Amino acid sequence: MNLAGIHNVYFVGIGGIGMSNLARYFFLNGKNVAGYDKTPSDITDALQELGVTICFSDAMTEVSAEFLDAATTLVVYTPAVPQSHEQLQYFLKHNFEVKKRAAVLGAITKDTFCFAVAGTHGKTTTTAILGHLLKESGVPMTAFLGGISENYNTNFISTGTEMSVVEADEYDRSFLNLHPDVACITSMEADHLDIYENEEGIVTSFKDFVAQLKPNGKLYIKNGVPLQGITYGIEDDSDYCIKNITIENGTYCFDVATPTNTIEGVQFNKPGKHNLLNALAAFTMAINSGTPTDRLVSALSTFKGVRRRFSYHIQTEELVFVDDYAHHPTEIDALHQAVREMYPDKKVTAVFQPHLYSRTRDFAKAFGSALAQFDEIILLDIYPARELPIEGVTSEWLLSLIDNTAKKLMSKEALLAYLKVNKPEVLITVGAGDIGNEVAKIKEVLLA
Repeated sequence: MNLAGIHNVYFVGIGGIGMSNLARYFFLNGKNVAGYDKTPSDITDALQELGVTICFSDAMTEVSAEFLDAATTLVVYTPAVPQSHEQLQYFLKHNFEVKKRAAVLGAITKDTFCFAVAGTHGKTTTTAILGHLLKESGVPMTAFLGGISENYNTNFISTGTEMSVVEADEYDRSFLNLHPDVACITSMEADHLDIYENEEGIVTSFKDFVAQLKPNGKLYIKNGVPLQGITYGIEDDSDYCIKNITIENGTYCFDVATPTNTIEGVQFNKPGKHNLLNALAAFTMAINSGTPTDRLVSALSTFKGVRRRFSYHIQTEELVFVDDYAHHPTEIDALHQAVREMYPDKKVTAVFQPHLYSRTRDFAKAFGSALAQFDEIILLDIYPARELPIEGVTSEWLLSLIDNTAKKLMSKEALLAYLKVNKPEVLITVGAGDIGNEVAKIKEVLLA
C-alpha cells in the first residue's frame, strides 16, 4: 500500500469511530477526503465542518468524479458495511485499491514507535489516557482513539509522527494488522462469538496479536490474564501496582509501586476500579516514551474522560445522570461497582439497551445477573447493528432472566414519559447502540 502516492481517500462508513479518525488523519495530511455513511451524526457533522464531503446515500451518483480514478484513489471500508453496498461493489469491480480500515491503520503505524492497547474491555479509555499523557508531556505522536476524548473533543490527536497510539481492536481480528513496540492487554474474555465461535478462538487470536510485537517489544498485561508479560494490578503482587488508595472529593489518590521505586501522590478523577486499572496501564506504557514520571503524574490528574464512558450529564446533590457505553456483562459489573462506590446511599436506576442479538443470546444469564444488581432496571429493545433477528432472543426474554422485581421493558418514547413523572436519584443509560442519541432528550426531561 503506497500511501504517499495516494491523492484521494474515500471512506465507506466514514461515521464509524475508527473510520473517522483515519479520515481526520488523511485530511490533515493534505489528502482529498470524502465518504459515505448511513445516517448523519455528531461525528459526520464534525467531519463536514472540517471540510470533508459526506453523502448519506450509497448511490454512485453521490460520489464526486475526482474519486473515480482508480490510480489515485484509496477506498477504505469497515466490516460493518454490507458487501452488497452499491458504492463498495463499484469500487471492488473497477479495480480500486480497497482496504479494510485495520489494514490502513497498520500501514500508517508500521514505521512509527507504536503503542497498541488491546483487550475485551477497557481499551478505549486506556488508549485515550495514553494519548493524553503523551500529548501533555510534549511527545511527538499521533493517537487514533476509539472514542471521543473529553479533553480534546475528538478521537484523533496529533503532535508529530515519531510515535503512534492505537486501539487494537479484536473484532474481525483487526489487531493482527499491527506490529507494536509496546502493547497492553487489559482483559481477555469471550466476546464477538459471531466471529470467534468460542472463548478458545478469541484467546488464540490474542496470542497471535502478542506474536506481532516487534523484536524486543514489551507486553503489559493486567494481573491474571493468562499470558507472559509485565503485570499491573491493584494491591497485589504485580510488577506495577497501585497501593494506598484513598478517595478525596471524588478523586482517587494513590501510590504506584514499580520494579525500581514507588511513585507517591498520584491522582485520577474517573470513578471505578476498572478505570484505575486503565490509568495504570496507560501510565506504565507511557514510561516507555522516555517522559519523566513527574510529568506523567501531572498529566494523569488532568484526564477528563472519554465520551460515553461514565460521562456525567447531570451531577447535583438531588440528581445524577450518567451515560456509559458498557455492553458486556463484565463491563456492567464494573459500572455497578463504580456507581455504588460514588453513591452508596442512593437509589440507582439503569436503562439498558442490549447490543446485538448474538451477544444477548451468548451472555444472557450473565446479563441478567449483572443488571439485577441495580435498584431499578429498564430495558429497551435490542439494538441489532449488523445483525438480523434471532428467534426467541428479545428484550422481553432477557427481562425474565433478571432476578429483581423492579424491572420494566419500555420503548424510548415511553421512557421519556416515565422519567418525567418518576425522577430517579441516580440514572445511568447503558449500551453500545443508539441509546447515546437519547441522552439530550433524557437530560431535558430530567431538568424540566
